[in-house]
Amino acid sequence: MTDVYHLSRLTEVTASRGQWLVGVLLTLAFTLLARGMRGVTNSGALAGAVICIVLYRCGGPGAFAALISVFALAWVTTRLGYQRKQKLGIAERREGRKASQVLANLGVAAACAAFSVTSHSRGLFLLAAAAAFSEAAADTVSSEMGQAFGEKARLVTTWSIVPPGTDGAVSLVGTLAGAVAAGIVGSVCFVGGLLPRQWLAISAGAAILGMVADSFLGAWLERRHLINNDSVNFLSTLVAALAAFWLA
Repeated sequence: MTDVYHLSRLTEVTASRGQWLVGVLLTLAFTLLARGMRGVTNSGALAGAVICIVLYRCGGPGAFAALISVFALAWVTTRLGYQRKQKLGIAERREGRKASQVLANLGVAAACAAFSVTSHSRGLFLLAAAAAFSEAAADTVSSEMGQAFGEKARLVTTWSIVPPGTDGAVSLVGTLAGAVAAGIVGSVCFVGGLLPRQWLAISAGAAILGMVADSFLGAWLERRHLINNDSVNFLSTLVAALAAFWLA
């Protein structure tokens, strides 16, 4: 019995070390790729690396796949219509997103994945992480697509026409694109085993609710310079995570 126990423990330790090694290698590859593509700055790459290793170790390959999908959607849509965004003075910096932006968009998802390891409600926390991922993608895609292709933007609180890129502004193109992005990331989470099929609608719905909350926070607080854009992004992902947890 002792030999069997020791053999079992050795197998567990070996497997754990193997998972750590895979996580480190994937994190290194992803960080170098993101920096090389100018998706993030040096500080953003460091913050992304920390989040990546937490997500992989706590959420597994599904969480890593969700992270990749959020990054890919953000990178592609940020570059669509870039010349128009430059003329409007609302284009993202070519150097990429910095650490505060990375943490604001992905910090809630990483925290939910970490809590899932120690909680008896692992499935609910992973659902919350999926919703936070989906909201981060929806918010970025809606903003970038609306600024690139939206002919008319309206302030969400008064519905008055405002210039594209105004805090709290929404457009039909941006809103539809954001909803599609939420569905894409939610589907990635489902395929990756982060959430079951019956929770797909909850994840997408919570993400869209968070996207709407983002617009209201921008109109009410950011326009008055009470909070900055990073705070708005963090709070909107938190709204999505809490909504998903409550709805489930």
